[in-house]
Amino acid sequence: MENIINRTYTRIGEFLKRDISQGIYSVGDKLPTEREISEKFGVSRTIVREAMVMLEVEKLVEVKKGSGVYVVRIPKTHSELENTSLPDVGPFELLQARQLLESSIAEFAALQATKKDILNLKQILHREKELLALNQDDYSADKDFHIALAEITQNDVLVKLQEQLWQYRFNSAMWAQLHTRILQKDYHHLWIKDHHAILLAIQKKNANAARKAMWQHLENVKVKLFELSDVEDPHFDGYLFNTNPVVVGI
Repeated sequence: MENIINRTYTRIGEFLKRDISQGIYSVGDKLPTEREISEKFGVSRTIVREAMVMLEVEKLVEVKKGSGVYVVRIPKTHSELENTSLPDVGPFELLQARQLLESSIAEFAALQATKKDILNLKQILHREKELLALNQDDYSADKDFHIALAEITQNDVLVKLQEQLWQYRFNSAMWAQLHTRILQKDYHHLWIKDHHAILLAIQKKNANAARKAMWQHLENVKVKLFELSDVEDPHFDGYLFNTNPVVVGI
């Protein structure tokens, strides 16, 4: 098995890109499965999946649901071949970071929230529902809800970190690529329901419940994005953690 020191999705994408450039895979060829690639390089299937999304963003491959990933274009120039260290963050890597940070923010916010904070969260949630009813592809209220939770902690560092995570999301070509597949309003209804559960826990000042609700919310987002990016195995759960650290030991 080939051992790669830097086991990020960009490194895997670089190897696959070179294979395509060198003619190992031609236009129309199907790339190896996620399982085969993960075993070859000794990385998780999450990393392999993000590498595939990276190649899809660069218009080198096409993902066919239930079939696989196919080469549609060969890198033409040396500079294009080397341009793999994109200023981007993998969507599942980002969600993992958000789970770790935001579950703790929600827990802390439940202990700090005032009546004014609760009212603000309710107003944001109402705006989310209005935007969804108007069929507007607008995630500003979604962002505002999460930022408002960080602001409740009255910790400027947490607020800045939260804002930075959302900036990564909005600037991520890989995230945008996955979101082009989200066409059903049912997904958004689920996520608004999650927000309501978080709000309810904070309103009750139940820190443990708030932490669990936030973790589950981001898990639901992650699972849905996995479903939309999965092309091979409908039973692959896609967990980034071996266990749920919010639940284990509680």
